[in-house]
Amino acid sequence: MDASTWVPTRTPPNLLARLFDYKPFLICVCLAPALGLLLVFLTYPLGLGIWLAFTDAEIGRSGSWVGLENFDSLMEDRVFLNAVWFTVFYTAAATVVKFALGLWLALLLNHHIPFKSIIRAIILMPFIVPTVLSAIAFWWIYDPQFSILSYVLVDVLHWRDTYIDFLGTPWAARWSLIAANIWRGIPFVAITLLAGLQTISPALYEAALLDGASPWQRFRFVTTPLLMPILAVVLTFSVLFTFTDFQLVYAITRGGPINSTHLMATLAFQRGIPGSQLGEGAAIAVAMIPFLVLATLLSYFALARRKWQQGPENE
Repeated sequence: MDASTWVPTRTPPNLLARLFDYKPFLICVCLAPALGLLLVFLTYPLGLGIWLAFTDAEIGRSGSWVGLENFDSLMEDRVFLNAVWFTVFYTAAATVVKFALGLWLALLLNHHIPFKSIIRAIILMPFIVPTVLSAIAFWWIYDPQFSILSYVLVDVLHWRDTYIDFLGTPWAARWSLIAANIWRGIPFVAITLLAGLQTISPALYEAALLDGASPWQRFRFVTTPLLMPILAVVLTFSVLFTFTDFQLVYAITRGGPINSTHLMATLAFQRGIPGSQLGEGAAIAVAMIPFLVLATLLSYFALARRKWQQGPENE
């Protein structure tokens, strides 16, 4: 055969090659591992918990369908209603203080100060320490007999005559838990907001300064609008983490004294595992979902509606 008339032939791809060239199939293959992990470790436990909430299951007994009976009984349970109230109060009080102090630290660290890197590392330490270790440390600090705070106030400064019983009364225990949560949560807020502050161009502050803007005006009209997306995300995560807090509260007070410091998460665990009432414990856990969904939706709409950042013509 003449070389000038020879035409190279291409072997058609086999079925497997054509299958991997098919974009929808390739997307499904790439997503399959992640979807499998979500199904096993998220979807199944969530679905099982919702199912148990409508049954009278106990440890060692599968139980039967009871409908809304668990939720009806919770509406008349004073311990549960107190847990709902304290969970909301605990989340609101801790989040407000964490944001105020975290934003202040972020603004401080955003300036050029000596040993800034070391200070950042020190601030981050409470967040990287395991929660249980932090709880044990605070449990020791709040001890009615060996508290270092009571020792300083009574034996060193002589400001008090008796040691403080931080965990002996309901309100003292509540504020002690809020203080521990604030100490642990400030680093997350501060470091995240600091990252957002460092994305703001210094030229904007220079222009505002040339226009005669005061420090408060620069914060209000330059920092706040540009930092708002980060604030919305951090606020959402802070609310979710605080609302579902379990380790800190359970390790320090276990819901005491007289069930006054139970969060919904700790009460769900106590009713479901030590109390063996799986259905009731699951119902308490399911009752947390509307609060978490509401917090997520508020953040979503705050991010989706960016009128405050892009102008009234952009929704």
